[in-house]
Amino acid sequence: MVTRAATNPEGVTGEFKDDVEVSNKPPSKGDLEKVANLPVLDGSGEAHTFMSLHSSTGKSRRVLIIFIRHFFCGNCQEYLRTLSSALTPQTLQELEPPTEIAVIGHGQPEVIPFYVKETACPFPIYADPTKKIHNLLGMTRTLNMGNKAPEYMQDSVMVNAVKSIFQELRSGRNILKGGDLYQVGGEFLFENGKVTWCHRMKNTRDHTEIPELRVVLGLDGDRPPMRKRWGTGLGRALSNRRQSWSRSRSGTRRRSPPRGAMSNVPEEMPQR
Repeated sequence: MVTRAATNPEGVTGEFKDDVEVSNKPPSKGDLEKVANLPVLDGSGEAHTFMSLHSSTGKSRRVLIIFIRHFFCGNCQEYLRTLSSALTPQTLQELEPPTEIAVIGHGQPEVIPFYVKETACPFPIYADPTKKIHNLLGMTRTLNMGNKAPEYMQDSVMVNAVKSIFQELRSGRNILKGGDLYQVGGEFLFENGKVTWCHRMKNTRDHTEIPELRVVLGLDGDRPPMRKRWGTGLGRALSNRRQSWSRSRSGTRRRSPPRGAMSNVPEEMPQR
């Protein structure tokens, strides 16, 4: 049986001051049997059994399943953007054995097309609105974001929070369909139907860092190439605003040279 963090009657931990205590022990055979035939929904609302994502009759499969938070979580979106640039489908297929990735959130399936557009994620994304799979596999609930910003994040907490709010507003009638704010996820590596490695999130930003994930999957231990920044108008605007504010605070303005000073400057700089 998977060990779960101690929670209050609502299933939410403490005052969110510390990381949740979770176990990274792989789920037992009994736990996997309980979730095998539970449904997950794709972007068109079609149901698939959870087992079908990682197992096929007569076929050996290796699948990394990533459980994310709600579909408007900026942290998880950043994670998938960085992951997608470091672990492409082609790279994964060249591994031995060939490897797949699937993503599961817990919002409503109609939000998935919006999520795919926002993250440009090349991997299939599903929804578990009941959160039964999350619960049975030992993933917990918290709002604590941890004390350290993860390497995969390229924007500040403030920028991510503002992006999330704007996304929710732009989603229209899907604004309340993103999922449970408290539910966190994790990463589970399935090989031939068994979990050989897993990591459960201790806070809202605690996804497995990409270099560690590459080692787990059998890629080289080198750091993956840095992805290009996810260019959104909002992010650039906030960044420019901060830079402008910083310059005005420091008072370092470029001043014109006094009259006559330019007469002492040579037409060409001496070569070195």
